[in-house]
Amino acid sequence: MRHLLSINDLSKQEAIDLLNLSAQMQEVNKRDVKKLPALNGRTVVNLFFEDSTRTRFSFELAAKRLSADVVNFTAKGSSVSKGESLKDTIGTLEAMGVDALIVRHHHSGAALTIANAPWSTSAVINAGDGTHEHPTQGLLDSLTIRQRLNGLDQGDLSGVRVLIVGDILHSRVARSNALLLRKLGAKVSYCGPSTLVPSASLGLVDEIYYDFDQALAQNFDVVMMLRIQAERMNSAFIPNAKEYSQLFGLTDSRFDSLSSKTLVMHPGPMNRGLEISSKAADSAQSTILEQVANGVAVRMAVLYRLLAQEGKA
Repeated sequence: MRHLLSINDLSKQEAIDLLNLSAQMQEVNKRDVKKLPALNGRTVVNLFFEDSTRTRFSFELAAKRLSADVVNFTAKGSSVSKGESLKDTIGTLEAMGVDALIVRHHHSGAALTIANAPWSTSAVINAGDGTHEHPTQGLLDSLTIRQRLNGLDQGDLSGVRVLIVGDILHSRVARSNALLLRKLGAKVSYCGPSTLVPSASLGLVDEIYYDFDQALAQNFDVVMMLRIQAERMNSAFIPNAKEYSQLFGLTDSRFDSLSSKTLVMHPGPMNRGLEISSKAADSAQSTILEQVANGVAVRMAVLYRLLAQEGKA
């Protein structure tokens, strides 16, 4: 594996192997000294052209726990804000001898552009590109589901039924999850208002629902709520927040209707009271904090696979 740009870069077995390696990294994160020397002498750059808290901190912790040197780059206050091109920014960083670029960008395909460019030699990890993909989020969600539902550190997700709800149109998380969960054998459905569930989604999932209560009646094993991404919206996709919450929010009453075994997920950050109630988010069925913790282990596994096992071929 040279880069991780999309879930499509992984075969089913490669995805399972990464999840298995992530489970091993979880054990490292339980130690008093959470450190491995695997990437000693390597340099990893968090190249973020878009605001983030969880993802950047997660990648930074993952790299440091593998003993890599970490540089955090943000577009604000950098030469990019002065008009420097992406090519020149990457060239400058690589001239300093970096080994991996973790790229988060508001344009879909940015990570792919860097990875395929002749002027780039680093391993590239897509940390979210526009509305395209967020592969490590998909991996950490699958790891969480596998361990909570099956109690396993091995195997796929055959037979698991997952409902992803909300702003599908703007969600790279929804796309990466659909691709990976189905690759692992799960059945995946989308649910949301017709304005936020593109018709092309039917090729990604097994079923599409436009009525949340009708979808919940199907008794899914996992209900994953998505954030309304107002920053990506340039027109009125929903009437107002109150109506959206009434129709597509995981309210207290909808949460109470779920089986006690149904997992509640959210990639964060959450809009409490809009797409999810505090009762649902803070319940024993919620995996939200586990997803955050598992994100570090998954990103450790990806960095280890790219830089320690495979090397910079």
